[in-house]
This record gives sequence, C-alpha cells and structure tokens, in this order.
Amino acid sequence: MPQVASPPTPLSALERMRHWWRHIASSVLPALDDAAERTSSRLVESIKPLLAESRAQRGGEVAARRRAGNIAAAYRAADARQRAAMLNLITHEFAPDRDELERAIAAIRTASNDIELSRAEAHLRIALDAPRATFLTQFNLLPDGVKFLVDLRADLLDLLPKEPALEVLKVELDGLLERWFDPGFLELKRITWQSSALILEKLMAYEAVHPIASWSDLRNRLDTDRRCYAFFHPRLPEEPLIFVEIALLKGLPETVQALLDEKAPVQDPAAADTAIFYSISSTQKGLRGISFGNLLLKRVIEALQQDLPRLHVFATLSPIPGFRRWLETALDEKRALLPAADLAKLAGALGHGNPETVLADALAREEWHRDARMTEALREPMEKLCARYLLQAKSGGQPIDAVAQFHLSNGAHVSRIFWLADTSLRGLRQSCGLMVSYRYALSEVDRNHEQFHHNGRVPAARKVQRLLA
Repeated sequence: MPQVASPPTPLSALERMRHWWRHIASSVLPALDDAAERTSSRLVESIKPLLAESRAQRGGEVAARRRAGNIAAAYRAADARQRAAMLNLITHEFAPDRDELERAIAAIRTASNDIELSRAEAHLRIALDAPRATFLTQFNLLPDGVKFLVDLRADLLDLLPKEPALEVLKVELDGLLERWFDPGFLELKRITWQSSALILEKLMAYEAVHPIASWSDLRNRLDTDRRCYAFFHPRLPEEPLIFVEIALLKGLPETVQALLDEKAPVQDPAAADTAIFYSISSTQKGLRGISFGNLLLKRVIEALQQDLPRLHVFATLSPIPGFRRWLETALDEKRALLPAADLAKLAGALGHGNPETVLADALAREEWHRDARMTEALREPMEKLCARYLLQAKSGGQPIDAVAQFHLSNGAHVSRIFWLADTSLRGLRQSCGLMVSYRYALSEVDRNHEQFHHNGRVPAARKVQRLLA
C-alpha cells in the first residue's frame, strides 16, 4: 500500500525564530565582514605613505618623531582586525633584502679561511639587521613610546596563533625589549602608603595572586610590618613592571587569611626573623617571557638584610594553581595516585563504602573544608598527593606548576606544604586549599639553581620528601 506523506508539522515559535535568525545572519554578517575588510584596507592604505617615509628615513629627528606619533595614534585607534593588518604590512614592508641575505649565506658556505669567514659573518649580520628593528626603535622618540611597544608585543602574543607570519616581527621586538629592559636599567623601589596615588591604584589593579579588596586592605599591606618592592624602568616611572609583597613575622604563618587579616595586630618589624613573600605579580602582558623576577627577589633580599639584619629566613607562602586540575584529571583517568591501604584508611575514616571513589566523592561535596572530621581524614592523603605533584609532576623535564618552576629556577627549595592555608574560593578551586612554602636558603641558592637547570632536580626539605615514601 503506498505511503501517504504526512502534512507538515507547524513550526514552533522557537523554530520560527531560529529560521528568521539564520536568514538575517546569512544576509547581514557577510556584509559586516565585507565592511570591516574595507575599513582595514583603507587604514592600511592610509599609513603606507608614513611607512614609506620611515623606510626611506626622510627628514631628521623631528620628522621621525612626528611619523612615529601618527603611526602610533593610528594603531591605537584601530580594532583587532585592523591592528593585525597593520602588523602584517609592517612585517612585509620592513623585511630585509633577500638578495643580500642569499649572497651573505653563500659567502659563508664558500669561505676558505678564517678571514673570509669573518667577513662573511659580518656581511650576514648587516643583512639581517632588518629595517624592522630601525622602524621599531623610532618609537623610542615618543614620551610613551616604550609603553606603546610593550603593548604592541602583547597584541603580537595574542595574534600569533592565527597569524604565524608575525613571528619574525615578534623576534625583532623581543631583541629590542630584552636590551631596553636589561636588569641593569631597572630601578628597585619600595612602594609605601606615601607613594603616588597613580602607583597605588596600579598596585590594586595589577595584584594577581590575592586581589586587593579596598583601600583599607591596601593600607594594611603597606603597614610597618609589611614591605612592597617593585622594579621600574626609567621610561615608565609610574608603571611598576613586577612587584612583590612581603610580611615580616616571627616564624611561618599557617594561613594566608591570617596573613591578610586587617584586624591582626601590627608586628614589630625590628623583631621579625622571617620575611614571607606572599605575592609576586607581573604587570605587563607585553613583557611575558622577558624575565626579571629572579633578580627582583635577590635584590629585595639584599635590601631587607640591610634594613633588618635580624631576618634570616626568606620564604614564600605560594599558591599551587594547577594542583586541583591535575588531581581531578588523574582521578577521572583512574590513575593509582595513592596506595590502596591509604585509600582504604580514608574510606574507613569517612564511613565511605568505596575506596576507589572516596577521594573524588569527598572533594565533590560543598563546604567539605568546613567539616572537621573530613578535613582531618583528608589531610594526610592530600599532603602526599600535593608532594607528588610538586616534586614529580613534570612536562618536558620541568614542573608543570608555573609557580614552582619560577621559584625552583631561582634556586629555592620546597620547604613545607600547608593544609587548608587558603580557604578562599580561588584557593579551594585551584589547590583544594593547599599552599606551599619555597625557601631561599642563601647558601644553597646557586647550587639549587644549577642542579635544577642541568638535571631537573627538585630540591625539597626532608619533611616534604618523606611524604613520597
């Protein structure tokens, strides 16, 4: 019997809206893309004469400053698509002479003695000294030119995944910024409550580890038993590049909440024996990968020792930002992170029927950190897991935890693991409330640094090492 087609089902209101939106999008979005493309093309055409003048180096310093200012203004006014078009144009227009490069490379290959090789290398170096570097250097003539280039590099870092041809421009800019931000040019300054309002506002805006909640919170962090130091560049006098916050105490604190408590009594800094670095924040995305944090800590320790000679312990109270993600991934993959006996002990303590899921189930509970019975049962296994993460979890021979990599690379060692030292929402999400102290024992720093870089060895106190047993 032949099948009879069913009458069409009426479209629901939601389906009609979807059809309407698809129709609108199909007609409007291409037009918007075309308009954006035309705008980018017009912008590129408008700056081409300026780029041509720059490449020809027409006029003197005044003309160069004027051109740099006009190009910087056009770039700042552009959107992301337009900036990408401008950067691609600069990369192309200021490329080195390829014929010169090929001749220099050929001369190196055919050099028959050291003198010819030396001349060929000199020729190659000149050929590689691309006009891009000269073009970028001219922005140094502007009062805010260095900051402009730092921000431009931040754009490059964002664009590179989709615009790999910009890598060469980034390399050129890296070379300039590494020279301009050489540690010898940086000034270490102490930030106090008397520092300029602009610097204090930037301190609040840039704090990345423990956000500053208010002016009262900031004042507490700059009190007499606290210190804050930052690196500044002479061309960026109101722009801290990286800063460290320090608490002056007797002994190590147990929690970061106690450390930041505005109601806690002020300590006598002259009686302190311990300097705790509890927050280190880099402020400029455009300087990512250009490191001067290791020098900051060394200079700060020197300044503290000079002002407060009783200090003999220099350590951190650091977050462990990747620990919970690593732990949950391992639990999802059913990796054997702990001995069966430890899991059985935990299950028994919590009255849980399945040792294989007890850890995941415990951490999935809301407010688990407020349950005294649960926190007592979890403490030992979680500290063991944290030690394993910090000392053994690696990628490419380096710790997968970025904070650990920073301090270990600087010569510190893993001194102590703190259970429920950060019960803020961020602390629980990142590390189940755990924190770690990296200690800078000055007599061991150089040796630790060398061993870490040569063989990836992670130095740790015996108490931490025993957690792996």
